[in-house]
Amino acid sequence: MPTPHAPHLEHPTFAAVKARFPGSKFKATEFRGCSTLIVPPAELHEVMAFLKGDAATRYDFLSDITAVDYLAYPTTQPGRFAVVYVLRSYEKDEMFIVKSYLDPSMPTDGIAEDPALYLDSVTDLWMGAEWMEREVFDMFGIRFRNHPDLRRILLWETYPGHPLRKDYPLRGRGEREDYRVVGRTDA
Repeated sequence: MPTPHAPHLEHPTFAAVKARFPGSKFKATEFRGCSTLIVPPAELHEVMAFLKGDAATRYDFLSDITAVDYLAYPTTQPGRFAVVYVLRSYEKDEMFIVKSYLDPSMPTDGIAEDPALYLDSVTDLWMGAEWMEREVFDMFGIRFRNHPDLRRILLWETYPGHPLRKDYPLRGRGEREDYRVVGRTDA
């Protein structure tokens, strides 16, 4: 008799991915009905192409891309940053989450380009990824190879950091003081 609290890694996508990539080391979790596959960064694009195009999965809609900074998180993660993809299959009425972890190779308190914080873009699979990847780049400093237009989307180009990183100061670095306030009558 199964225990009621045992994980049920029964989502059919797990079996499909395992069959397609037999030599790969993926991690899979389920929590409160959400199934998540953790994929190494080097294999992310190939796995995402499979999830979109294979008849067994058909995740035809990329609902969201976001990132998480696990700096000082109480449990061990495979990397400091996680890029999270939320996929939907309208044909099967299923949701599936894919995560890929990145670990910085240099201090993250500035805007220096870190070669360890790169993932392959999925804009060739889902065109809607363009703006979402730009937002992850702007807020977290994670860059996407082969993105058609990777530039800031929420902040100005010379903004001095990536404000959703946990080591970014809460009050900023003085960027507010450098710009004049525009009042109602001036606009």
